[in-house]
Amino acid sequence: MSLTPHHPAAEEIELAAVLHAFSDPQRLRIVRLLARKDDPVPCGSLELDITKSTATHHFRVLREAGVIRQFPSGTTKLTMLRRADLDARFPGLLEVVLAGSPALAASGHRD
Repeated sequence: MSLTPHHPAAEEIELAAVLHAFSDPQRLRIVRLLARKDDPVPCGSLELDITKSTATHHFRVLREAGVIRQFPSGTTKLTMLRRADLDARFPGLLEVVLAGSPALAASGHRD
């Protein structure tokens, strides 16, 4: 069994899955936090104010949609935004999502 979780290939990333991943305020927060990082980060280093099991769920949804990549490094799991893959597959989508209102996304309010 592989220690590296499944990630869709760039050409397999589907718009509906990505939009579903972006539909949750906590996942949007994770994406925005990762977008500020140049290098992969340990999942636990992101201040999310949610339980570990809830964070694991959100990371799984983002990973399976093709939004993030996760890989083991020693005893930790590193996470990074798949910016290049998303930009190639859906030009401009990530920038629109990142430019959205952080206050609304953090509060869970929807327009």
